Amino acid sequence: MTTNRRPAAESKTPSRICWVILSIILFFTIVGISVVGALSFAQSTAKPLLQIARLTFQDQQGSLVNQTAVVDQSRSTITYYVTSLSNRTAVVLFDSQNGYVCYKPAEQSACFLRRMDHQDLENIQLSFNASVHRDDPRLLQNNQTKYVQEFLGIVAIAPVDPAGVGEAVRALCELGSIYWVRKGDGPGKQRLIYLCIDICFPSNICVSICFYYLPE
Repeated sequence: MTTNRRPAAESKTPSRICWVILSIILFFTIVGISVVGALSFAQSTAKPLLQIARLTFQDQQGSLVNQTAVVDQSRSTITYYVTSLSNRTAVVLFDSQNGYVCYKPAEQSACFLRRMDHQDLENIQLSFNASVHRDDPRLLQNNQTKYVQEFLGIVAIAPVDPAGVGEAVRALCELGSIYWVRKGDGPGKQRLIYLCIDICFPSNICVSICFYYLPE
């Protein structure tokens, strides 16, 4: 009696194909998990888009001032929070995406706005390059610092339309009006300085920004 073993051999072929398919699926599953894990690790170790730099300096009157610079590279903005010894905080916003510099004096709802110039672009580029996360404030030495003064005349005829100033300025000034300011030589003898805000840049230049009202 002759026994035909061909069907048994043929029956093993589908099993081998199934094992090959399962092996391929398992291989690509392991590769996919490895890629996702590598991407997650890279994102977790990447440089954060929001960075904070703190420093302490003396203004031209000799009073200590604490300054915190928040660098948001995703929005191309740098926001300076300048706090005096009396715990009053003024805010200066550099928005390079929309091309504005916005000032919000301490304990006031009004904001003052001007367009960025070449010097502003240089200062914020230095801040972007030098931005590192610091948990301890850095003391700026007076003998290494250059102090300059800048005068801005307030155009109080009509407020600025918030719709055209960008999201960062709108968020800062949402509770008050926005007024244009322009650089000038000072108020002269007929007008008084309204207020001043002091900020320092990584280039060791501290600027005392003083505001006065222009004649209507």
